[in-house]
Formats: sequence, structure tokens, C-alpha cells
Amino acid sequence: MGTKIPINIAGNLVADPELTVGESGVAHAKLRVAVNQRIQGADGTWQDGEPVFHNVSAFRALAENAATSLKKGDPVTVAGELEFRSYEKDGERREARRIVADTIGPDLRFGTAAYQRSSHAAGVVASPEVQTGVEAAAVESVAPAYNVSLKPPVFLPRKSQAAGNQISF
Repeated sequence: MGTKIPINIAGNLVADPELTVGESGVAHAKLRVAVNQRIQGADGTWQDGEPVFHNVSAFRALAENAATSLKKGDPVTVAGELEFRSYEKDGERREARRIVADTIGPDLRFGTAAYQRSSHAAGVVASPEVQTGVEAAAVESVAPAYNVSLKPPVFLPRKSQAAGNQISF
């Protein structure tokens, strides 16, 4: 049995996720994530450090969703367990490490993402207040999804001397 350590990383995908399905029918996605540390030099300028490459494994629905949603170059965050394994190959003892992912997501520091609930969550239906317009009609006939619609901001009137602490709408 190997050692497992909780870990969180943020980096970029080096290649598209590779999705396979094992003999037992369990989906498995392999991802390779490069993490680049930023280092501040003595003169105050920032430079990229040496990249560290991590092998990441995801299973079941997480694997399918990662393979469908992510592509080479995407900034991602991964949370899971760092797993160390040892094995023999050609009579030599070797060691390997990988991250077994619990969650994978886009790193929203560098862009935006549109979330759509997959059909794996049968029985979970988004409330009608969350869905809007044409998207709501399309979603009802296909799979449940969350389409977020923001309401306009509410502006509160400034307090006046006469109003005191009372605010009326």
C-alpha cells in the first residue's frame, strides 16, 4: 500500500485528457499538469521557475467530465491525494507518483467558465428562477442545467437626516 498525501495544485494542462474505460466499465482520465512557480529576483522582476509536471488520474464521472470539458493549455486546479507507488520493470525497482483527483476545475483567475450540470445527476432539477429565456426552454427538454442569470443591482437611497435609520422601498 502506498503513501497518500492531500494536495492542491494549480497549473496548465500539457496535453488533452486521455479517457479510457477499463474492463470493469470504470472511466479513467489521465491528465498531465505543469505547475510553474513564479520567482522574484533580487532586482524585483518576476521570472518563471522550472516547471514541475504532475500526472493526474480521475475516475468515473469526474474523468468523463474532465475529458469533455478540458483541453491542452487550459489553466486548471486539482485537489486530491498524492500517491506514491513502487513497481518493478525489467528487473529494476522504480517509483512513480501521481495525483488521484477528487475535484478538477478551470482556474478562474485567468478566464471565465460556463457551468452545465451533466445528466449523471438524475433527479436533480434546477429551479425555474435560475433558468431564463430560450435557454430555459431548451434545458427542460434535454438535461438539467444551471444557467445563472444575475439580477440588476439594488441601489439603496442615501440616509438623510429626516429619514434616520428607516429605509423604505
